[in-house]
Amino acid sequence: MSHTSGPAGPRQAQKLRTRQALLSASLELLEQQSLSGLGLRAVTRAVGIAPTGFYRHFSDIPDLGVALVEETLDSLHGMIAAILAETGDSEQRIERTVELIAHHVAAHPAHFRFLVRERYGSVEPVRKAIAAQLELFTEEMTRALAADEAARDWSDEDLRMLGGMYVDHMVTTAAEFLETGSDGIERTARTARNRLRLVTVGGHHWLDER
Repeated sequence: MSHTSGPAGPRQAQKLRTRQALLSASLELLEQQSLSGLGLRAVTRAVGIAPTGFYRHFSDIPDLGVALVEETLDSLHGMIAAILAETGDSEQRIERTVELIAHHVAAHPAHFRFLVRERYGSVEPVRKAIAAQLELFTEEMTRALAADEAARDWSDEDLRMLGGMYVDHMVTTAAEFLETGSDGIERTARTARNRLRLVTVGGHHWLDER
């Protein structure tokens, strides 16, 4: 059997390379259009394969879109994990959070543009995949907040609400960095920091009258 197992490795590697090429080409094409307008033939033409070859990797364009969601949110997960690992006082965390968002958007602009555009787009499987992934990030953020001594008296519902606010803030800030020219980066960062300060101050007083 050893003589049949050898070629399987290279074939699988080639299949993975082609799949990645389809994802990368799609992401590049999506810089100019939404997923609902993306044509299968345009994607395969960009990669240099026959249209029928597409179906060896994806069942249709929405299936490819869901795979792009997973690839995109790998980057977002790295950003959130880095933010959760931050220590120091709240002002330091605010500064570092906005810095990390700006850095990740600069490093992965096409991925974030895809996420922002398709979050409320017309391709339902992709929209649902993004919502499900952001919900997972909210849960991760909520668990981190629950471990904070300052939140020991908060209800689970309130912690989840706050976690969702932080995740929404990250996505909103990423979208604003995408649309900001180089001369407006600091203004965008300042607004993002002030929003986080407002959420932090509100959180400190949330239980005052409850």
